[in-house]
Amino acid sequence: MAFFGGYRTVWLIVLFDLPTTTAEERTDYRHFREFLLDDGYAMIQYSVYARHCASNENAAVHMSRTQACIPPDGEVRVLSMTDKQFGRMNIFHGRIRRKAEQPPEQVLLL
Repeated sequence: MAFFGGYRTVWLIVLFDLPTTTAEERTDYRHFREFLLDDGYAMIQYSVYARHCASNENAAVHMSRTQACIPPDGEVRVLSMTDKQFGRMNIFHGRIRRKAEQPPEQVLLL
């Protein structure tokens, strides 16, 4: 289990289904996706984004930011898991394989 400054590091996983029928809905979808990327999330599958956080407190900040940017329609779920849980994720591939996501390097400042 990774620790940073005495706190447990966690991953936030955002899963979402947003409508894209109208031009306004497509704009809302694009803005939400751009927010996730700007806030440090990486796409791990279509409509599934992950972000590594240094602590539970840091994860709570990013979860609040995400909640504030949710479009009016659709559904967004945020899952929080430890590094150990994230590392136990099974990844199955078809013909095209991608390298699994790794936590960022941690720097300990004294």
